[in-house]
Amino acid sequence: MNVAEAVGRALCAAGVGQVFGVVGSGNFHVTNAMVAAGARFVAARHEGGAATMADAYARTSGTVAVVSVHQGPGLTNAMTGIAEAAKSRTPLVVLAAEVTEPRSNFHVDQEALAHAVGAVSVRVTSAESAVEQACAAVRLAVQERRTVLLNLPLPVQALDVPDGALAQAAPPPERAAVEPDADGVRALADLLGRSRRPVFVAGRGARGPGSREALEALAERYGALLATSAVAHGLFHGNPWSLGISGGFASPLAAELIQGADLIVGWGCALNMWTMRHGRLIGADATVVQVDDEPSALGAHRPVHLGVTGDVRLTAREVVEASVGGEREGYRTPEVGAALTARLRRRDVPHEDTSTRERIDPRTLSAALDDILPAERVLGVDSGNFMGYPSAYLSVPDEKGFCFTQAFQSIGLGLATTIGAALAQRDRLPVAALGDGGALMSAVELDTVRRLGLPMVVVVYDDEAYGAEVHHFGPEGHPLDTVRFPPTDIAAIGRGYGFEAVTVRTRADLKAVADWVAGPRSTPLLVDAKVAADRGSWWLEEAFRGH
Repeated sequence: MNVAEAVGRALCAAGVGQVFGVVGSGNFHVTNAMVAAGARFVAARHEGGAATMADAYARTSGTVAVVSVHQGPGLTNAMTGIAEAAKSRTPLVVLAAEVTEPRSNFHVDQEALAHAVGAVSVRVTSAESAVEQACAAVRLAVQERRTVLLNLPLPVQALDVPDGALAQAAPPPERAAVEPDADGVRALADLLGRSRRPVFVAGRGARGPGSREALEALAERYGALLATSAVAHGLFHGNPWSLGISGGFASPLAAELIQGADLIVGWGCALNMWTMRHGRLIGADATVVQVDDEPSALGAHRPVHLGVTGDVRLTAREVVEASVGGEREGYRTPEVGAALTARLRRRDVPHEDTSTRERIDPRTLSAALDDILPAERVLGVDSGNFMGYPSAYLSVPDEKGFCFTQAFQSIGLGLATTIGAALAQRDRLPVAALGDGGALMSAVELDTVRRLGLPMVVVVYDDEAYGAEVHHFGPEGHPLDTVRFPPTDIAAIGRGYGFEAVTVRTRADLKAVADWVAGPRSTPLLVDAKVAADRGSWWLEEAFRGH
């Protein structure tokens, strides 16, 4: 058995079951070895799409995934998706062939590329150590929540491994939950005991098993309201005291209640400028607490009055145990409960419908789609002016129903995001929400959707522009020719890839979507929604404060 085959089999023995990629000469044998060992391989049409599919799959499934790429250009094509995964601390292994001859056309400093975007780089250096080094890459990804580039040099791939080398391959132990700091637990319990209007904001670190239940129990004990960052959207779905997303996508009522809090506790949440609207969601007299299992995260984005190192689930449980006295009403007053029932959802906020015969208001479109599409869905959202509409208007059943690859803020990742999430949640309807810019940038992966037989709905919010730039620079009188484009029949592009497709200009046109939902859904559906572009989205002003 040569190194290429041994590495592929070792990765599968270490727990990898899903691989995405584009196969070239350098990663041909190792990828085939993974398939032979039982892994499912999905061929993307571009390495950038493959990397984002793997990222989304890992986030949504909770398991490590692999993206397999050719040496040199295969890796550089994938770098934007790798940067997104690395910034999001997604447990992911990037398996890349590597040339070691500097005169080769394929030669680049692959280790430097990984470090430049925050990934960790390791290398298979010999036949004797190949299996252990492959398993170490998986172990590093899982236990340290890192995106790991596993370089597989071409000269090493052909070497024979020692007999019995695979015997040492095994899945790594799960990441150990960090026991909370006892003094921090007591201090947080004391702050909660003195608080009258507490709000919990749960982030990526609160998506683990049992975290929702632990946080809900603690929140009920002290009368806290529950919110999430965007990446944890859906975590508290169905809880009557949930505020939904905190930050730019928040409804007016949610923002008002968070601003009124006298204690804000971030649970596995960075409390960054997006989640806290550049600090404007934090009242002048509010106490801010952050709980995270990595000490370096505490206070990284803003000063906090108390930082508690510990696993979210364990910390919440121990705070309950440290509490004295009975349950408190806190922020859960009858008045707040009635307001949440009546006007929490953004779609319940009245708006002037700007739809015409040619273009539909994106708010009207999004609310209608929320009614038409099945509730059991997994939603992937691209980046752009439009992105707040699907994020705020389309409900999701839980935190695994929303995949938000926005740490790098690149457009063009939404379609691949939804493919990866769909493969991890096969019992749900996948919905991709894209702008026309991101849709056209990633249209090649429509082929992947059709080839996989995914019953996906791709909704394109088509304003024939890079809308964020139009609404940011247009009011200042700058020329916009560089960010506006002629009309494109995106529905026709979808049909070319084998989709059913409909162009939506009015609410009546959405009957075709309802008919598709009611039908066999044997072919994916693309909705080319010609949206009104008379104004920027409500969250855009918030976003550009950080630029």
